[in-house]
Amino acid sequence: MTYLPTALPGVLRSRGIDCDTAASRGWRDLTNGPLAEAAFRAGFRVILTRDRGFGESAARALRLLPELAVVVLTVPQARAAAFVAEVEARWQTRAIEPVGAVLSSGPSSCGRIRATSQLERRVI
Repeated sequence: MTYLPTALPGVLRSRGIDCDTAASRGWRDLTNGPLAEAAFRAGFRVILTRDRGFGESAARALRLLPELAVVVLTVPQARAAAFVAEVEARWQTRAIEPVGAVLSSGPSSCGRIRATSQLERRVI
């Protein structure tokens, strides 16, 4: 399992995005479908992950949660500080605009998360 660097939530919070980690919520051992369900029940509307197979493994849960967006960060593997720096650099050039029931990915799919409501600003 590949985790996002622990510094990433700080970057998101500095941009006014309410976020948390699965680990801090006690969800580290959940598989992708139950994780999506737990996050949605807790009010999250966007999941950031590095797991390119997340959408496939959580497909059943995601079909039942059309308001939940999954964004796969395709930033190359690097030490935490370099990874976070790359996320911040991409943040400046292209915005992520998560849409429910859509799995966003790509080499530059890291950016500002546009939110239309406070709930959509919650990211896990």
